[in-house]
Amino acid sequence: MKKYDYLVVGAGLYGAVFAQQAKEKGKKVLVIDKRPHIAGNVYTEDVEGIHVHKYGAHIFHTNNKEVWDYITKFAEFNRFTNSPVANYKGELYSLPFNMYTFNKMWGVVTPEEAAEKIEEQKKAAGITEPKNLEEQAISLVGTDIYEKLVKGYTEKQWGRPCTELPAFIIKRLPVRLTFDNNYFNALYQGIPMGGYTKMVENLLAGIEVKVSTDYFANKAEYDAMAEKVVYTGAIDAYFDYKLGALEYRSVRFETELLDKPNFQGNAAVNYTDAETPWTRIIEHKWFEFGKDDAGNDLPKTVVSREYSSEWKVGDEPYYPVNDEKNGALYQQYKELGEQEEHVIFGGRLGEYKYYDMDAVIASALAMSEKELGK
Repeated sequence: MKKYDYLVVGAGLYGAVFAQQAKEKGKKVLVIDKRPHIAGNVYTEDVEGIHVHKYGAHIFHTNNKEVWDYITKFAEFNRFTNSPVANYKGELYSLPFNMYTFNKMWGVVTPEEAAEKIEEQKKAAGITEPKNLEEQAISLVGTDIYEKLVKGYTEKQWGRPCTELPAFIIKRLPVRLTFDNNYFNALYQGIPMGGYTKMVENLLAGIEVKVSTDYFANKAEYDAMAEKVVYTGAIDAYFDYKLGALEYRSVRFETELLDKPNFQGNAAVNYTDAETPWTRIIEHKWFEFGKDDAGNDLPKTVVSREYSSEWKVGDEPYYPVNDEKNGALYQQYKELGEQEEHVIFGGRLGEYKYYDMDAVIASALAMSEKELGK
């Protein structure tokens, strides 16, 4: 008899949800993670009473009631609304692109005028069938907004010209002919009160967890402990990159504690010009404190500058580069994965997918239902 029913490799959202579901079904589970903490990339750490999003901003949003009902059993969420600000060489614009943005850019006042302006610029650019990200963006918001608020930011983020990026990357860009500053069109959204780490702790309650534990250092030994492995790491790393490495973008953070109560007055400010080396600055306290004076009661603030970079083996992989070449290579790895009868590959890295948090949870719930029954 093996000691565990499931060995879960990775204590991020996918692993924690699967482990919680398996435990609920009476299964014996061991969760391991190579990092010194649980919660994967949603990990938050407490600095001077502020929950700092250590691996970048995570804002929970979903239209999936099943996912919302599930996750709210493990955390109470605040009513945070994501309204980023774009800073182009000192000019500030509203994101998502809405009537405030169009008014500041063109002086237009009515939705009709804004729509006409976008249509006029789209026509002037001669775009009918957008073939790349640049053409897709211009067809959505016109040339002026593309040049000031999309181009520099996107090229910094992906490290490639917009003309070489696929159009679909920007299809989810919200464009509104209203004064709605809510970036996400989601029925349910917010940030877990007490931070994401607390939420994942609640998911993993009563489950054996080992951190600072590298699966690959003792793979045979770990595999022998459990009937099945749920692997949430990078799929190409599992196969020792034998078909070559999948490409990712990575992100580097410069985080500092400042001796002032308010640095930028908003959780996220995107720097959209090409010259500023960082893509955005996050001020963490505004995820959990209102825009009123609540956050100013804390005399300090924590800010993180984000720098996008090309990934290499050993770096932290963040965003899969979902182009044709990488898609084809992932398919080959997926086929290899299907031959591993005792291994389930899941999550952002295991499935090489740019997943929002609600989709990761939905995927883990679907897999646990398939595996464990309803």
